[in-house]
Amino acid sequence: MLEALTGTGLAASAGLNAYIPLLVMGLLARFSDLIDLPSGWSWLSNGWVLVILGVLLAVEMVADKVPVVDHLNDVVQTVVRPTAGGLAFGAGSTAQTVTVSDPGSFFSSHQWVPVAAGVLIALCVHGFKAAARPVVNVSTGGFGAPVASTAEDIGSVLMSLLAVLMPVLVLIGIASLVWAGVAVVRRRRRKRALAASGATQLFG
Repeated sequence: MLEALTGTGLAASAGLNAYIPLLVMGLLARFSDLIDLPSGWSWLSNGWVLVILGVLLAVEMVADKVPVVDHLNDVVQTVVRPTAGGLAFGAGSTAQTVTVSDPGSFFSSHQWVPVAAGVLIALCVHGFKAAARPVVNVSTGGFGAPVASTAEDIGSVLMSLLAVLMPVLVLIGIASLVWAGVAVVRRRRRKRALAASGATQLFG
């Protein structure tokens, strides 16, 4: 199941930042022997593709650290991140890495399955990220946006590297994302409950 863990880690990484896992795979495939992309995904290691991904990553990293702009960016990324997640899961789960010697055995008969799985995983992670950012911005007056964004970028890089090099540890990363998502949901519920109780005391 290492193929599934590799794909899951890359898709979750794309949910945080669409371009980091694609760039990580492309760079590792082009400049190292750590990953061998199948022929259908070899375009990820093309020089022009890497340059374009690098430019898009730079734009994304700047936009995601500016309050209000980050919300607009999340709206746009609702399409981009799941798409990148599908591509990342499809490429990663069918690639030969240092831990996977027979990647074709996992999704051999249903090539659309890894892409669909990647879309869903990235969409879920993106949903938690998009829901958490307004809470961070409001509670910190906007000053927490660059801090949260930087933490998400670092998490995306680490998740991508773990997915390729040590996919078993992806489970820890996924557990951390789930914990963070649950914490955000509980915090939002508490704030709504406090607001509701305050309104009741004011008008009751």
